[in-house]
Amino acid sequence: MDSFYISLAFGGAAAGANVVGGLLVTIKQRWDELLLKYFIALGAGFMLGAAFLGMMPESMRLTAIAPILILVGYLMIHFFEHTLARHFHFGEETHVEMVLAPSASIFALTGLLIHTFFDGVSIASGFHVGTGLGVLIFVAVALHKIPEGFTVGSIMLASGRSRQTAIASSTALGFSTIFGVLCASYLKGLLGYRLALSAGVMIYVAASDLIPEVNRERGVLMALMVFVGVLLFYLTERLLSGLGF
Repeated sequence: MDSFYISLAFGGAAAGANVVGGLLVTIKQRWDELLLKYFIALGAGFMLGAAFLGMMPESMRLTAIAPILILVGYLMIHFFEHTLARHFHFGEETHVEMVLAPSASIFALTGLLIHTFFDGVSIASGFHVGTGLGVLIFVAVALHKIPEGFTVGSIMLASGRSRQTAIASSTALGFSTIFGVLCASYLKGLLGYRLALSAGVMIYVAASDLIPEVNRERGVLMALMVFVGVLLFYLTERLLSGLGF
């Protein structure tokens, strides 16, 4: 099957997880925050493994300016998520007084739309390199997609917007992911560039968005879940390699 249709199918599955996250925060007032944090920690570890052990080496093989582009991707998401939306964080929004202004929720959504776009770019770029890397990137992206949809839905509700708006916002994140897949597939000649930019985005999301949420919780078990995520990446990579991908 053509890599375009494969990446589109996996991108669509990842987009669906965004919508699920938005639905979860609208159908129940309170969820077990600790369980969500464990899921975030696992995703952060897997993403770090995918970025440092998969995407970075491959992008540096494809283009000599990969380190610069990785930094650009990292700083770009920093600007959109934490310069425009200064109180943004993953998980359920509890600082209601900080996000009451309608502009705050819009800025948070804008930041998330930028990085969900690169989720799609990452998935497509991975499959353009090979099925193995594509699957690894998909898993890394999918693991944080539900918390991502949960986050934007929570921010919308905390800023006084309706449940319909919360669901629409998480759906918009899903469409942004699919749009990223389509754009990456159209720009096939820039594989090294988009893979490097996507690696920078993934490092930022894992290290600057997800890890701080993990560090809010005390205890060794939460910290160990990050290592479990990295180990899960390694085992998945070995499995795919053993299957010939």
